[in-house]
Amino acid sequence: QHALNSGIRRYHVAPALCQRAKVAMSHFEPNEYINYEKLEKNINIVRKRLDRPLTLSEKIVYGHLDEPEKQEIERGKTYLRLRPDRVAMQDATAQMAMLQFISSGLPKVAVPSTIHCDHLIEAQLGGEKDLRRAKDINQEVYNFLATAGAKYGVGFWKPGSGIIHQIILENYSYPGVMLIGTDSHTPNGGGLGGICIGVGGADAVDVMAGIPWELKCPKVIGVKLTGKLSGWTSPKDVILKVAGILTVKGGTGAIIEYHGPGVDSISCTGMATICNMGAEIGATTSIFPYNARMKKYLGKTGRADIAALADEFKQHLVPDSGCQYDQVIEINLSELKPHINGPFTPDLAHPVSDIGAVAEKEGWPVDIRVGLIGSCTNSSYEDMGRSAAVAKQALAHGLKCKSKFTITPGSEQIRATIERDGYAKVLRDVGGLVLANACGPCIGQWDRKDIKKGEKNTIVTSYNRNFTGRNDANPETHAFVTSPEIVTALSIAGTLKFNPETDYLTGADGKKFKLEAPDADELPKLEFDPGQDTYQYPPKDGSGQHVDVSPTSQRLQLLEPFDKWDGKDLEDMLILIKVKGKCTTDHISAAGPWLKFRGHLDNISNNLLIGAINIENGKANSVRNALTQEFGPVPDTARYYKKMGVKWAVIGDENYGEGSSREHAALEPRHLGGRVIITKSFARIHETNLKKQGLLPLTFADPADYNKIHPVDKLSIVGLADFAPGKPLKCIIKHPNGSQETIMLNHTFNESQIEWFQAGSALNRMKELQQKSS
Repeated sequence: QHALNSGIRRYHVAPALCQRAKVAMSHFEPNEYINYEKLEKNINIVRKRLDRPLTLSEKIVYGHLDEPEKQEIERGKTYLRLRPDRVAMQDATAQMAMLQFISSGLPKVAVPSTIHCDHLIEAQLGGEKDLRRAKDINQEVYNFLATAGAKYGVGFWKPGSGIIHQIILENYSYPGVMLIGTDSHTPNGGGLGGICIGVGGADAVDVMAGIPWELKCPKVIGVKLTGKLSGWTSPKDVILKVAGILTVKGGTGAIIEYHGPGVDSISCTGMATICNMGAEIGATTSIFPYNARMKKYLGKTGRADIAALADEFKQHLVPDSGCQYDQVIEINLSELKPHINGPFTPDLAHPVSDIGAVAEKEGWPVDIRVGLIGSCTNSSYEDMGRSAAVAKQALAHGLKCKSKFTITPGSEQIRATIERDGYAKVLRDVGGLVLANACGPCIGQWDRKDIKKGEKNTIVTSYNRNFTGRNDANPETHAFVTSPEIVTALSIAGTLKFNPETDYLTGADGKKFKLEAPDADELPKLEFDPGQDTYQYPPKDGSGQHVDVSPTSQRLQLLEPFDKWDGKDLEDMLILIKVKGKCTTDHISAAGPWLKFRGHLDNISNNLLIGAINIENGKANSVRNALTQEFGPVPDTARYYKKMGVKWAVIGDENYGEGSSREHAALEPRHLGGRVIITKSFARIHETNLKKQGLLPLTFADPADYNKIHPVDKLSIVGLADFAPGKPLKCIIKHPNGSQETIMLNHTFNESQIEWFQAGSALNRMKELQQKSS
């Protein structure tokens, strides 16, 4: 027995443990391994400290703590220092992230990282033609990203590869991973049981630099699913319903954790859809527990070894029995009806059966001009199959779409597979145009020709966002978000007044027929067709690689450090704009045609706050210059103040900065001389981005004080010499008549974030620490 315990038994167990630890995170990185042992160790330490059952979110987040023995852990209050497993960047945000990483002076990324070229391809004529055009127009940017990736050890997915989140799901996400991505829809990876969080580029640089990444300890909102999906109801309807309940800010500071018996009726890609659109309710991220549907997807995407390893550690990849949530929502999937949300905001939820009547009552156009399916939210094999199942029925009765119809495959793998299996042909036959494997119209990359700007019209999409002007830059486009199969049915009917569950269509033979609920395979019966090879491996040694940024380039610009805090209070700041109502990152830094300047800070700053509504005159991109008293564009006014050496502030409303993770919405005001953003509340990512760039995001201690500040006032922030965590700051408001009043402002800065402000930016602080270390 002694010999067995000390010799033979150990001989067999040790190699098994070794083999278990040698499962690669991805076949693109065969020498980077999943470390469930460390996750398990950290979870056990935290469980002992907290002495209570843990949610799944807590297990994975706390399992990535830098120092699990020491860190203070209190949901919604303390800041955590975390060690994510990997980083992913899309091409529009990767430019600034890589420029910041280059500025850091580090030779190579410390964790596996990838760049995905999906945002710069404009939808115009169709997949191949649009891709060729994008490669030509964006050659300088693609070359920069490819060479920077090669030099600093970052994998590069070429244009045409597909949308970042679909590629992550197919290749990089796995149960228990912590991944951060420079896109707000990074939570898509929660469909495979990972904690995947959208961040700004400066946060990505922290992780790529190998320093702990800070996150406010999230609350956990539990969504208990019971019953079973069936008929026309799809996974998209779950998140559309949740968005209606929680609104666009209801998930702020929290992780949405789905659980309950209804989970098993949802496919892995369906779970990803739900997690993806959790960004629309402000959630830090969303997640599902590891189950058989995830295991099936891992196997079909060539990762059965990861599934086998996850099976061994499953107790850490599901919530503990008896764990407590900060809030619980219960949804019976058997009773859930198909939904459609919008227009102009993704939380305005309606059952499909009601939307026609609501639209007529509200004066929204009921005729549908365009239906668009795909995007990072709904471009899976199952999504395309269910849409094709609807289209087949229409074709069988001699019908095609009355509305224009577009299809965006999520990845090259999806495109190749739906071509092979006939889905693409069916969707073309019904009138569809297959676009490139890219974001396209979802993010405003759409050269739309069927309407004029200012023309009131309706579109329906399977996308995630529908803010004013987002898809086509037309503020009169009423965009509605729903499932791909509902988009397809409505596009065939051509009107919002059609309910496929109850209404009839008239076939080419004059006979009426009703569409049957679509049914399609969750995954292809054959293996996925990988399509073209579009991945560039980073060389083992990239030190000899040259990264070229021309000083005369209009697309790329090396970064100069922001100025340090001078140690004084911020006195007599002018107000650039007092914003009325919703102000998303699209309002602060528009996308669409501006995407081409994402690597050039000065050029893209010409879109600063051009979409925000000025409370003084109710107009966009028209503000009073306090020095000249003339009204003009917001960026021009900010540049004038900067030229005159005048500091300025922005006053905002609720949930300021909701939407995309784009840190340009923080870089631009800093670059043009802004110092303070004061609002009723902030969206999480934008607040962090502002801190990273050395700005002061502050909130009214009393939200009613928003009404005390007028665009013509001057503001002073006092008490910065004693700036400390949890200590409010005073704001002195000076009115033009000479009177003044004082209000209190709150903040969420911790000690290290205060150091970012004092150093001028988080990147400046990183350099300071590197210099001290060396």
